[in-house]
Amino acid sequence: MHLFYTPDILTDAELPEEEAAHCLRVLRLTSGDEITLTDGKGNFYRACITTATSKRCRVEIIETIRQKPLWRGGLHLAMAPTKNMERTEWLAEKATEIGVDKLTFLLCRFSERKVIKTERIHKILVSAMKQSLKACLPELNGMTDFRTFVAQPFAGQKFIAHCHEGNTPLLQDVLSAHDDALVMIGPEGDFSEEEVRQALSAGFEPVSLGKSRLRTETAALVACHLMNLTHATR
Repeated sequence: MHLFYTPDILTDAELPEEEAAHCLRVLRLTSGDEITLTDGKGNFYRACITTATSKRCRVEIIETIRQKPLWRGGLHLAMAPTKNMERTEWLAEKATEIGVDKLTFLLCRFSERKVIKTERIHKILVSAMKQSLKACLPELNGMTDFRTFVAQPFAGQKFIAHCHEGNTPLLQDVLSAHDDALVMIGPEGDFSEEEVRQALSAGFEPVSLGKSRLRTETAALVACHLMNLTHATR
């Protein structure tokens, strides 16, 4: 099934330019063909192409289908982006395929990347959403200062995964399937001791992702997968 992202479909029955080009020029669909759309807000739409020109593709909605929730609660992953952007982009793609509601990038003391542009990552999220046949596009938040982020209110479980010494529980042992969940993943140099103290003071629980030493993007993916498995609907 080919899925097209049309965030404004309820107010504008026309595919965005890039989606129209893929529909008409690559797939060579034409007037009368039926296609499937998503608004990225939880809805699928069965639609019929009514106008197909070199640059425009207009449709008529046949049916609206609300996708059943694939997991309970809200899943929020916050991570310090890697110096190599390809690794961060890979994580964004895979986290979307697995399932996450929000992705936030953190500016930490030991961050190797201080600035991040989200335009390309947004496109990656859209592509991953369509590839994995999801109707919800994760909310993407740009670079956020660590102190600002931990001070924000969050109604649910919130965790900080770090490698500092101490007897910390495994994330999978403390996740609750009935509460929203937020997990923070630090940079390659880990969170600083001061950042860990700030997070604990703000109500974050320290957790471990296992005994293996993981790269930032690997740790983020492990956390995402554990959250999704714990909250998955049956």
